[in-house]
Amino acid sequence: MAPIGGHRAEEEQAMAGAGSYDAIVIGGGHNGLVAAAYLGKAGLRTLVLERRGIVGGSCVTEEVWPGFHVSTTSYVLSMFHGRLMEELELHRFGFELIPTDNLFVPFEDGRYMILWDDEAKTCAEIAKFSKRDAERYPEYNRFLAQAAGFVRELAWKTPPASLSPGAARDMLELGWKFRKMGGAAFRFIDLMTESVVDFLDRWFESDQLKATLAYYGVIGNFKGPMTPGSAYVLLHHLMGEHEGAGGWGFIRGGMGGLTQALARCAQAAGATILTDAEVERVTIRDGRAVGVALANGDTYTARAILSNADPKTTYLRLIGRENLDGDVVAEIESYKTFSTAFKINFALDHLPTYSTFDREKIGLPFPTYIHIGPTVEYLERAYDDAKYGRPSTRPFLSPVVPTLTDPSLAPEGKHILNVFGGHAPYELAGTTWDEERETFADTVVETLAEFAPDLRDCIIDRQILMPPDLERIYALPQGHIFHGELTLDQLFFLRPVPGYGDYRTPIRGMYLCGSGTHPGGGVYGLPGHNAAREAIRDLKGRGLRRRG
Repeated sequence: MAPIGGHRAEEEQAMAGAGSYDAIVIGGGHNGLVAAAYLGKAGLRTLVLERRGIVGGSCVTEEVWPGFHVSTTSYVLSMFHGRLMEELELHRFGFELIPTDNLFVPFEDGRYMILWDDEAKTCAEIAKFSKRDAERYPEYNRFLAQAAGFVRELAWKTPPASLSPGAARDMLELGWKFRKMGGAAFRFIDLMTESVVDFLDRWFESDQLKATLAYYGVIGNFKGPMTPGSAYVLLHHLMGEHEGAGGWGFIRGGMGGLTQALARCAQAAGATILTDAEVERVTIRDGRAVGVALANGDTYTARAILSNADPKTTYLRLIGRENLDGDVVAEIESYKTFSTAFKINFALDHLPTYSTFDREKIGLPFPTYIHIGPTVEYLERAYDDAKYGRPSTRPFLSPVVPTLTDPSLAPEGKHILNVFGGHAPYELAGTTWDEERETFADTVVETLAEFAPDLRDCIIDRQILMPPDLERIYALPQGHIFHGELTLDQLFFLRPVPGYGDYRTPIRGMYLCGSGTHPGGGVYGLPGHNAAREAIRDLKGRGLRRRG
């Protein structure tokens, strides 16, 4: 099936000429497409406006080099909920998940650890470093499963925007469920507030295991493993449920396979999708959003507008400061989005060889998913560099080769290597990314080559995406993959700003549906689902609700 985007069909333009819709979704990323699908299934005439020439936002597959179809930004599926897959029947629209069941972590002394979906196999790996930790790991797993279950339930709920009777009742219900966690509730509080190192120190003694698990606490955020609050990010990465179970996986056709399926689902539900359609402003009359104006001069009207753009762009540019109270402007300006995440994609002539990977002993032809972050100190020093505006001299890395599971992504015999990592600050001290880009990419290659010595001989070409590139191309604010930090002051009813955590905004009929809302970022889908639910309630239940 051809990808959705790249042109505006004449029939789509004719339909759009009517100009009036029940709902307009600004941005065709994964959350915007989820929202459009649910709006369409509710019988609402829906228009999706996507700035780029292809839908998907930062969850796309693009032909970067001839024959190489690259997941340019997001690269594995880890958080998209199985219930969304089932309700939207994504398999009908070409979606295919390829599960993976292992994480390979090499260490500097030549040893390695593998975390498997099979807990017994993982415990055997841990026992090579600490028998005590191997005995404790099942209890740790049970606690995280319990904590993740509580947070997953919370993720489907709309945060309260005020202390209304209904909101108070919901909060009391959640409080009762939290109380039922018993002694684990205190550990949960630790998980929400502590550094990931402090949290893991309570469980384990092995530096290798702690480094392996602490890695999850620094992915995508401007934090080190010793930074308070980094423990929650570990939990955030466990929120996905594939086919009713947790885990990681690749998508047939790359990450764009998900968003293309979502787009087809939305279209099947009656939604219209226009690409190359950049929204310049939201049209506001008497405190209510009534439509949008595009950069090319086109205008459309709707009863509800849902923005998949990040909160700062939505509030300060699309709505406009002049339409907001000073307190709201101050809150949104203080919303933290500074990013240090980067992505480098490589075209490979052949696979590199990891010096510590013994395929016969391990029983795999090649490591499926890899973390390069061998010690807690390594992870912290990578953060220390970034704190002072310097690129990490030894960055932490997540290299994956999707062509192992889907060879169709590259020419026969060739491969794609996706490398995500940190830290590469959005702004550099005393220099710019135009000057440092190639040097830092070389540092990434040198770092990875410490574990895969023949990597340089494998590389055909590379695509370098630093935070300013992620912002310019994919509209990620300051390159932040979550649309904002996952800190306690930016979660639940405080995300993105106090009083407007329920997906609504100070402008009637205007909603946020992107990663800058509850329950947060990643290829999640729930912000889009939850925002659509609230818009549908307002449109079909009570009309567009007023606040106060």
